[in-house]
Amino acid sequence: MKRICFLFNHDQTHQLAHSLPIALALAARGEHRIVLAFAKPAIRAEIERQADPALLARMELVQLGLKRGVSQALAGILERLVPATKLLIYRDNLDFFGSFDAVVVSEKTTLLLKTRYGLDKVKLIHTRHGAGDRAIGFNRTSAGFDLVLVSGPKIRDRLIADAGLAPERIALVGYPKFDLCADNRFADTFPAPERPTVIYNSHPSPKLSSWFKHGAAVLEAFRNQDRYNLIFAPHVMLFERKWVVTIDPPSLARVTPPGAEYRNEPRIHIDTGSAASSDMSYTNRADIYLGDVSSQIYEFLREPRPCLFLNSHLVDWQGDPNYLHWQAGPVLESTVGLLDAIDAAVGSHCDYAPRQQALIDATFSLSERPSAERAADAIGAFLEGKTLV
Repeated sequence: MKRICFLFNHDQTHQLAHSLPIALALAARGEHRIVLAFAKPAIRAEIERQADPALLARMELVQLGLKRGVSQALAGILERLVPATKLLIYRDNLDFFGSFDAVVVSEKTTLLLKTRYGLDKVKLIHTRHGAGDRAIGFNRTSAGFDLVLVSGPKIRDRLIADAGLAPERIALVGYPKFDLCADNRFADTFPAPERPTVIYNSHPSPKLSSWFKHGAAVLEAFRNQDRYNLIFAPHVMLFERKWVVTIDPPSLARVTPPGAEYRNEPRIHIDTGSAASSDMSYTNRADIYLGDVSSQIYEFLREPRPCLFLNSHLVDWQGDPNYLHWQAGPVLESTVGLLDAIDAAVGSHCDYAPRQQALIDATFSLSERPSAERAADAIGAFLEGKTLV
């Protein structure tokens, strides 16, 4: 019996659904000892909301914190700008992490356990989060994991080509988030719910996001009109702090949440960070997608529908694999006439539908067997030393 830790070390809950279903599948088998480690009470609350209580009872939940005075002092100084607590937790809990055969994570900072703290005996397993196209998802850092679970051939092939990840360290498992979230749906209170609903889903990075240049104009376009409802559900990290800091690409910007004039508009629903922003409740409810580079486009396209994109930074995107998803609909460089552009995207959807389906087929390798079960199979085989390819 192996000791396996599923680590949820993040400010928000948006990565949880990418690995929790796998932990539940392993717990149901009873073959290994499963521990869920989290850093914030809100993460535990979301685990308890989404998990089957009977399966949750088979696992141990452990809250991690900062144990050193100097760590607490640094976090107090830096946390308003950067996720200092998240990074310091590794150093302060090395004995805990070192007690496991494997640590399963959805992000990459956990590689510090190997690269900085020398925990080479612990196998690090990456579930990834999302199935998007951004270069950061395929950089050389990915090759530091002992096993990477991927959703489809697009991800596998690019990890091999761009990250230099060995094929035998990759397992094609599908998309476990679908096992947990595919039936979630926002129960809206729009005064005219029969109108088509647009989801505007913007990325947090100032150098990639449409929010900083076009966000206010998008919201304004949906005021005082009777054609569409709007769900504004950006990436949960966009408004997490007063300043947005991203490493790849390097960027820093102050961010201001939408004003009351938009929050009070009955045709507009604004959610700047609840669990619904990342549990597919909105992507399942919406009829039309408006965004930039968020990987949620692929969750939306699980059922092909009209979509369009804002090229706020005037990127030369044609042929760029980082913008592959922009082949799924019209790409705009301005919000002038936005509602007419949405009308046109709906009218031309049949032209994009075949390409959308091809993108989905490349992104998600799905089968009748649940993705979480396939991922549990891969982890079990890996820890037993079996060949995955």
